[in-house]
Amino acid sequence: MFMVNKLKVPGLTITATRLRHYFRNMDSKELQPPSCVRGMQLLQREQFRKSIQVPLLRMPETQVQRVMPLVKKFLLKMEHLHPVRAVGTFREILLHPTPVKDWESLPTEALQKQEITAENFTLSELELGYENWSANEILKSVLPLEEEGLTSYSRIGHIAHLNLRDHLLPYKQLIGQVLHDKLPNCRTVVNKASTIDNTYRNFQLELICGVPDYQVETKENGVPFEFDFSKVYWNPRLSTEHERIVKLLQTGDVLYDVFAGVGPFSVPAARKRCDVLANDLNPVSFNWLQHNAKRNKCLPQIKMFNKDGRQFILEELREDLLKRLLNTDTTSYAIHITMNLPAMAVEFLDAFRGLYKAEDLSKLPDSVTYPTVHVYSFAKGENTKELVRQLVESNLGASLDDNLLQGISFVRNVAPNKDMYRVSFRLSQHLLTTPKEVELSRKRCAEEEELVAATKVKCV
Repeated sequence: MFMVNKLKVPGLTITATRLRHYFRNMDSKELQPPSCVRGMQLLQREQFRKSIQVPLLRMPETQVQRVMPLVKKFLLKMEHLHPVRAVGTFREILLHPTPVKDWESLPTEALQKQEITAENFTLSELELGYENWSANEILKSVLPLEEEGLTSYSRIGHIAHLNLRDHLLPYKQLIGQVLHDKLPNCRTVVNKASTIDNTYRNFQLELICGVPDYQVETKENGVPFEFDFSKVYWNPRLSTEHERIVKLLQTGDVLYDVFAGVGPFSVPAARKRCDVLANDLNPVSFNWLQHNAKRNKCLPQIKMFNKDGRQFILEELREDLLKRLLNTDTTSYAIHITMNLPAMAVEFLDAFRGLYKAEDLSKLPDSVTYPTVHVYSFAKGENTKELVRQLVESNLGASLDDNLLQGISFVRNVAPNKDMYRVSFRLSQHLLTTPKEVELSRKRCAEEEELVAATKVKCV
């Protein structure tokens, strides 16, 4: 049984011309949980017990060390099951029933050189139980075949966080118990009980198993964070996106984090010795932001505010940015603004329009580098990338031409036909000194003039 292409599985890479040595237990009917557990809604662990016949090699203990390298790829590997077991003075090596049907399935010539023959090969009874299957295997055996199963969940410290679809709700107690049993260090399993509160970006949690302990400690990209998961917003699926932005930043750069949460952008940036102004409206998030900045020993690099995002832009960001534009060489460092509130962040973009009067920036040199905005948004439909661009331009009140647009990056799929994007664009003196209403008025006037001109041409 040879592989032609690379096959990747967790912890294992198999290349061409090498024997395949990974076999899925659930592909073997013998190794699946009993069929009677299908549709179970209250966990009954004893129902998972079954007896099967498995192939094995029986030999004296002194021969095991020499034989193991020859049969390693055929070993039966299940949870809480050691593939080598003691039976009196002998040792039995348990083999996987998928590749090993009989003695001839094994490398017989190599085994015979180690004095292992067909007489050492036999089938033996093996008792399996709930403890021998992983959470994924248990749930695949229990949940309805005709419906989508539990495709994913999030781990935040000791909490397992689910977002169960309606057809899985009758099984929520069982799902919670299985995850609580099987996931290392899992003490609490919760299900998202409502949509995100747009004011404070948190959602109601339903405890379905374990203890109601929501204060967690976790690490993201090597940075420790602590917070109360029930009162703040935290999504571990965004860790890669947080890392992408932080990697853009260099020591001495500036970050304005309008919706900072507990600090997944701000704290790593401050740890890189960037100058950070971080804001969040949720007072609980603000407190944990302060805590995480202190814990990561980066307080000198970060100033924190507990304000509405628009107020933060119009006050703290406006004042700090103007000082930097007027008094520093902005070509020597970069300025970034993150706006990670995808449900409504685009609605705050008009705060940048007319942020300054024309005379405020009139003395700036042409070489000045204006900030890059990274705004996150959802888009639902067929061409979500184009939709999110239109959404940003509409709220900004300006078209993002090639000079301003830095990129539109897909972040993640949220639901069918609903995606999350990051739109990165550079602010300009024109945007910062021209109110959105004035821009739209000029546009309407121009359109009316074009219409009048076209009418005159038709009349002639």
